[in-house]
Amino acid sequence: MALARSERDPAAAGPFGSAVPPLCRRRPCALGVDEAGRGPVLGPMVYGICYCPVEKMEELEALGVADSKTLSEAERERRFGLLEAAGDVLGWALHVLPPDHISACMQQRAKYNLNELSQDTAVGLIQFALDSGVQVAEVFVDTVGPAEKYEAKLRQRFPGLGVTVRPKADALFPVVSAASICAKVARDRAVKNWSFVEDLGDIDRDYGSGYPNDPKTKEWLRRNLEPVFGFPRLVRFSWGTARELLQRGGVPVKWADEDPAEDPTAPPSLLSYFARASPRRPPHRFFQERRLRPLAEL
Repeated sequence: MALARSERDPAAAGPFGSAVPPLCRRRPCALGVDEAGRGPVLGPMVYGICYCPVEKMEELEALGVADSKTLSEAERERRFGLLEAAGDVLGWALHVLPPDHISACMQQRAKYNLNELSQDTAVGLIQFALDSGVQVAEVFVDTVGPAEKYEAKLRQRFPGLGVTVRPKADALFPVVSAASICAKVARDRAVKNWSFVEDLGDIDRDYGSGYPNDPKTKEWLRRNLEPVFGFPRLVRFSWGTARELLQRGGVPVKWADEDPAEDPTAPPSLLSYFARASPRRPPHRFFQERRLRPLAEL
């Protein structure tokens, strides 16, 4: 099963998916895009797509797909099983964005916010489907940011496709609902089977919901804060909740000022050792004979 990849290595990034049904290589398809795990402080964000021939949309709707947030975990798993069983008419693909990747993007020098990361990931998945041979004709997307701007961006990127971007698209279009279920099931399994690279011993996996305002999640963060090295990779260290806990419970770090001109006590810049000193020209003979020197101030 293709989804087993996210269970073996939940932190692995990059798009992957089911086999493409032969019918989807021949007939015009509708494709839905949605994500799971945008807000939590724990675990990856997972973007998912689901696609099927336009003529088979009623069959997809008959499977009882719905917004994954309205379904219990058991019901999501059951309906994902139905989607997999319908593999002769529909396919799916996922892109798992690890927590440390999300935080690194948001804290890099050139600002790259969560909306931009989300939109670029969605673009990448649509392109992944096209590159895999899916005959995408229509795209339906649950919006991130202003729907009109997002839709215009996608139309410019994919001029040959019909594009519809709407708020709550996962409740409006069955193909987006199916993508929502795929993404949510993958995220749930990734968090449940997370492989900790840190030596944490018998790790407590009672995370709570993973959302910043969940008391159980906050308590888990407090218990697993290492004062020097911070949190395990499961944690999005750029989230406000994690930053506040680290500031209160972590070891303070004092960074030397890199500009000696502003801080005379700071060590010289490394580059200063490689700078070529400009030769000092002697003053003109006129000034030497008269023993004239420049004054720095009157």
